[in-house]
Amino acid sequence: MRIKSLRFLVTVASLVLASLTLSSAIPTISAQTAAPEYKPKFAGDPARSDSEAAALGYMRVVLRAQRQFNKQYGHFATSLTELVHSGSFTKRMVNPDRGDYTVGFKGKKDSFILVMTPKQLDAQHRSFYAEDDGKIHAEEEKPAGPDSPVVK
Repeated sequence: MRIKSLRFLVTVASLVLASLTLSSAIPTISAQTAAPEYKPKFAGDPARSDSEAAALGYMRVVLRAQRQFNKQYGHFATSLTELVHSGSFTKRMVNPDRGDYTVGFKGKKDSFILVMTPKQLDAQHRSFYAEDDGKIHAEEEKPAGPDSPVVK
């Protein structure tokens, strides 16, 4: 009986030791597999991450579509749905869920506001703001607005 209980204790001790060894290696492994450094998509790319690049790309498409819509109809689109087929704006782009970002759009015939709000506000996910002047503004710690610095 003692031999069986001794074997059991040795087995338990080796399992505990193995789990401790494995758990101490996990932080090292996760630190090595951290998010890779962002590679700019083009010269002068102001994005800091792939999700920011996607958000800024979406904003540029909307701004171009609004410019074209205004040129064609003499006023801005009042909804994202109206922008479908203007420029390269597609029906799929009407969905306000853009991955790590959510789109906010308010349009009038003489102006519009486009906001990209990150689901998680941090250094890799700034908030963005644009209106009919075509300039994109960014803010790191709060929602972006017309007084936020312009993205270069």
